[in-house]
Amino acid sequence: MRNVATGSGGGFRLRVQLGLANPRELVIDEQRIVIGSAEDVALVLHDPGASPHHCEIVREGGQVILRDLDSRTGTWLGGVKIREVVLAGPVRWRIGCCEIVFDAAPCDEAAVDERVPALRTLVGDSALMRTAVERLARIAERDTPLLLEGESGTGKELAAQGVHDASGRARGPFVVVDCGSIARSLIESELFGHERGAYTGANQARDGAFVNARGGTLFLDEIGELDLDLQPRLLGALERREVKPIGGARPVPIDLRIIAATNRDLHREVARGRFREDLYYRLAVARVRLPPLRERLEDLPLLIRHFLAEHERADGLPRPLDELLLERFAGRTWPGNIRELRNAVERIITLGFDGDETCPGNALSSPAACGEPFKIAKGRVIEHFEREYLSSMLNWKRGNITAAASAAEMDRVHMVRLLDRYGLRRKRET
Repeated sequence: MRNVATGSGGGFRLRVQLGLANPRELVIDEQRIVIGSAEDVALVLHDPGASPHHCEIVREGGQVILRDLDSRTGTWLGGVKIREVVLAGPVRWRIGCCEIVFDAAPCDEAAVDERVPALRTLVGDSALMRTAVERLARIAERDTPLLLEGESGTGKELAAQGVHDASGRARGPFVVVDCGSIARSLIESELFGHERGAYTGANQARDGAFVNARGGTLFLDEIGELDLDLQPRLLGALERREVKPIGGARPVPIDLRIIAATNRDLHREVARGRFREDLYYRLAVARVRLPPLRERLEDLPLLIRHFLAEHERADGLPRPLDELLLERFAGRTWPGNIRELRNAVERIITLGFDGDETCPGNALSSPAACGEPFKIAKGRVIEHFEREYLSSMLNWKRGNITAAASAAEMDRVHMVRLLDRYGLRRKRET
């Protein structure tokens, strides 16, 4: 069940009318909030019908979505038990004896660039990018843990750096740990440090990223790749605000902000048992999704001009925007996103259009020709496979998503999300 979203560009108002001794109203301006009976959620319901993490409200793709989190008693809207619905306020739904009313709330229309210059590095004037940057600007003012979501190459590290530079911790360090590129045997030491002699090869004591980031921001990139066995220790460090180095006897207090990033659907990873639920909710107090380039192609001229200007400043040669270049680039799907676009502009500056033909916007073109690392090239191939597989399945089943999901032995909701990700559902009837 879906409606057309309205008023999703600003904050929203939640009003709890039943089931609480003190009915209250909240005006919320977060990318995501969780509602339930647990004490760590944004809206706590003291109702026996509410599960600890009952449902969530998230902003995705310019819409505000209410999603049930596999609750015991369900989330009911208009007498219908829903799994996921796009909200168009005012909307009422029920959890146990509690009735919750959603409505849009007015927001500050001040320009982000004027308030937060540090976020100007996130180039783009599309509605999706303006919304994302506006959220980042507001979140930067607080020490709220932040989860950045988006495909590889969408600029998650740049966004994390911008939030750090716009925060009260800007004078502190910005420490990056790529959880997907460090060997499992080393990641624990990388995060928490170790004492001399803690294990074979530990010839001297070493501070970990948590200690190195004190007073600043720790950016945990590709958090979805973190080994499941190590996740409880990370959760403990975040909750107790202290870490104990490997082989150490005393914990070390820490004062920092955590920003995590992932190109996975962590909520689905939780459901599959691949990511701890409690750690997910600890990291995802605020969530911001950075859109893929194919969803904001109107930003292409700005981005290309930005990259051309970088080269002009480096070598002093003027680099005007070539309309032929823009026309050719506008027809691509850009599976590698901003990183792929930057590489393509650099290749054309170096080799001209003929050189660019060695790397068309195709996920199966030679990664070596594109000058991409293994991790990025692998992601492009996977994205290409998913897009082609889903398209073939839908063609086979004549656009019937339910039949295609059944044939693929895939959950229909998951297939719908993948179709939306690759822009395939808009072209077909379900």
